[in-house]
Amino acid sequence: MGTMRYRSVFDIIGPVMIGPSSSHTAGAVRIGRLARTIFGDLPDEVDIHLYESFAKTYRGHGTDIALVGGILGMDTDDKRLPNSLKLAYEAGVEVAFIPHKDERAEHANTAKLKMAKGDRHLTITGISIGGGNIKLTEINGFNISLSMGTPTFIITHRDVPGMIAKVTNILGAHGINIATMNVTRESKGEKAIMMIEVDSPNVKEVCEEIRNINHLEDVNFFS
Repeated sequence: MGTMRYRSVFDIIGPVMIGPSSSHTAGAVRIGRLARTIFGDLPDEVDIHLYESFAKTYRGHGTDIALVGGILGMDTDDKRLPNSLKLAYEAGVEVAFIPHKDERAEHANTAKLKMAKGDRHLTITGISIGGGNIKLTEINGFNISLSMGTPTFIITHRDVPGMIAKVTNILGAHGINIATMNVTRESKGEKAIMMIEVDSPNVKEVCEEIRNINHLEDVNFFS
């Protein structure tokens, strides 16, 4: 019989959170928050497509509240979380929930967020895999696999030549090894996104260096 290894007690019981279920609340908050981070701004409109278990129970389990709280930048233990729908309305964010109760998805707890502000659009699909852990499976139509269980950079920048080399050269100079890397863009010459999973959580100096690269818009690091 194999043994299961846990890095911390939170891998077993999940993080501190508001709501009845870590899959439906903590995981959902993190999906919303990551979508907001990658979008880089508070959207004017969000269409939230829900699948499988999320579609069937999102109101009763607070998945709707959790996803919107994440989009507003809240964390899993934010006391404002229960009021997120009201706060989104007050902030001028139009939110629509579209449940797909009879449509199959890769995982029981799947949400696709379509965010818009002016002529900017972002689509992200995330799944809540239990215990507050999540995985991103799609960004702007590109299939990806980001577990967010390892240290991860999400870097937004202009789509100009040499950006990937500049970022990876800085990581290499600091002895930080890249585990996986995904790159996507809105369209040629427009906004692009790098998602880099690395082996080291100690990246404060590296973030500052990357932030100073020309044509780079934002650096976020999730440890």
